[in-house]
Amino acid sequence: MWLQIRLYLLVALLFSILYGLIVGVAFLLGYSGFTFYIMVFGLAFAMIFIQFLIGPKIVEWTMKVRYINENEYPNIHKMVEELSKKAGLPNKPKVGIAEIKIPNAFAFGRTKKDARVCVTRGILDILSEDELKAVLGHEISHIKHRDVVVITMLSVIPMICYMLYITLFWGGRRDRNSGGAMTIGLLALAIYFITSLLVLYGSRIREYYADAGSVELGCKPNDLATALYKFTLVSAKTPKKLLKQAEGMKAFLLNDPSNAMNEVRELKDIDIDMSGTIDAEELRILTTKKIKVTGADRLLEVFSSHPNMKKRIKHLASLSI
Repeated sequence: MWLQIRLYLLVALLFSILYGLIVGVAFLLGYSGFTFYIMVFGLAFAMIFIQFLIGPKIVEWTMKVRYINENEYPNIHKMVEELSKKAGLPNKPKVGIAEIKIPNAFAFGRTKKDARVCVTRGILDILSEDELKAVLGHEISHIKHRDVVVITMLSVIPMICYMLYITLFWGGRRDRNSGGAMTIGLLALAIYFITSLLVLYGSRIREYYADAGSVELGCKPNDLATALYKFTLVSAKTPKKLLKQAEGMKAFLLNDPSNAMNEVRELKDIDIDMSGTIDAEELRILTTKKIKVTGADRLLEVFSSHPNMKKRIKHLASLSI
């Protein structure tokens, strides 16, 4: 519940910041009436609508998605169907495989009825059936919570701030009498950086929320923790050239493959028996320990769309109590 409240508060804060910036711009530049507001908000909604329309196609092209039928992978289809019913989705999402070697999974789509769940080719040989189900439960939870739509809406706010900066600051530089516009443009740039960090924070909340959702759907926390650990181990050994395949889509994935090298060192402290898995007993032990996260790792997390892996596994441990 607290994760959901935090996400709602973040949405309210970001739109309040945007509203305040637009009102400030209108006041200082002498705009009046509804024309200016209609123009800016109309532009925002147009951008959201365009992303809404073409977003799924961009994901499909970028991640090389191929949709599969029940005859090809009956176990995946069965898991998705069972989890979808438990989550109360109106229908089973389309199931696909992304033809990339990085082990991961993601969900996308315009609405719950239009949802798609995909696993990468690299996931199929490294996870047990229970671990795969826990991963799919995480992705189904993203669909249940409408996370894709929420993050799309939030990501438009920094974009608008950046457009205001370009328009006012660089437009003001061409006019000697537009010092006020340039000042507001710089303010919009500062707000762009702040709101970008807030959107990343929202994305991290979204991951915690989906982890909890997977457990609510009946999946075991240690199975999801082990899947995350295995993703990290394999990604850490993957050449950087291959990691770039998913560079633009990291926010959609279960974890951030490009940060895997750092995460491996962190998670080896949790894998006590060095088995390559995180079992229920190791999670139980983790609940009694205070995890240590360095200042550098905390700073790295601020600029990441995914939570620090140690903190994330600790959160999963708390769900197993």
